[in-house]
Amino acid sequence: MQIPVTAMLLAFGSALLVTPLVRKWAFRCGALDRPDQRKMHDRVMPRLGGLAVYISFVAAVLLTREITLQVLGLLAGGSLILLLGVIDDIRGVSPRLKLAGQIAAACAVVPFGLKVEFLTNPFSEELIALGLLSVPVTVMWIVSVTNAVNLVDGLDGLAGGTTCIAALTLAAVVWIEAAATGGSQGQWDSVALAIILAAAVLGFLRYNFYPARIFLGDSGSMYLGFSVAVLAVMGLAKSATFISVIIPVVILGIPILDTAFAIVRRYCGNKPIFQPDKEHLHHRLIEMGLSHPQAVLCLYGVNVILGLSAIAMTLVSPKQAIFLLVILSTAVLT
Repeated sequence: MQIPVTAMLLAFGSALLVTPLVRKWAFRCGALDRPDQRKMHDRVMPRLGGLAVYISFVAAVLLTREITLQVLGLLAGGSLILLLGVIDDIRGVSPRLKLAGQIAAACAVVPFGLKVEFLTNPFSEELIALGLLSVPVTVMWIVSVTNAVNLVDGLDGLAGGTTCIAALTLAAVVWIEAAATGGSQGQWDSVALAIILAAAVLGFLRYNFYPARIFLGDSGSMYLGFSVAVLAVMGLAKSATFISVIIPVVILGIPILDTAFAIVRRYCGNKPIFQPDKEHLHHRLIEMGLSHPQAVLCLYGVNVILGLSAIAMTLVSPKQAIFLLVILSTAVLT
């Protein structure tokens, strides 16, 4: 497979050109994020950045890629989640309605062949067919990652950079898997689309890194989380190894763990699960004395380490990969 250079340049260039236009439109339609005690910014900010990433990514895909059934599923589901996010950015959506919309978007990709059909036993590599559980597991995975990226979007450039690193890592991992096994159409599509998505995000980060001129908003954070989750299913769900199942979790380790801790923290504190707070990892880094960009770059560094670890797991034996996973898990949790 050749690297989709033309599509990358198109996605990156489109993001550079479209984002200022979306920023102006966000002010006109009232898609604004106003400061309060919980938020890190101190001025009114436009928050419709996800629309710019979406336009750039979709335009590059439609103009340069063959639209297979699975690619069509990604675009259809992504359009639904973006629409939900745009409505939330402009008018606001209740947490329950937002969750219902996320579930609907996740369900929408299943008829296009995008689902996890089996898991594997880490000790015997025996396949465990999910059967009727296939759809619930797929939907739970997509919704979980969508919310994980959504919740980590608390500092300028954090969610975008995290997704960019995750997408590039996913592309590398799937590329290695596909090269070793001959590769299916879905795997090669996953590699190309992940690279194109990363290029679109990089173009957007020109305006989103500190000091940001526009926020991703829910339209962006949910769209990026959704896209990475679906690309992981497309690229790794049919790989018959335990490590292939674990790899997406490692790649997105920081947002997934941060979300899990937030749920436990709010549950133990008798607070609503969806109630926002200032106790996420990036907030704690700021409290430790790091500046805004330093905290973001620190988390970028951790994401890169997790990404390189995920790549390393695909290059070693299953037993060595499990040993590496144990070491990595211990280091992260401590």
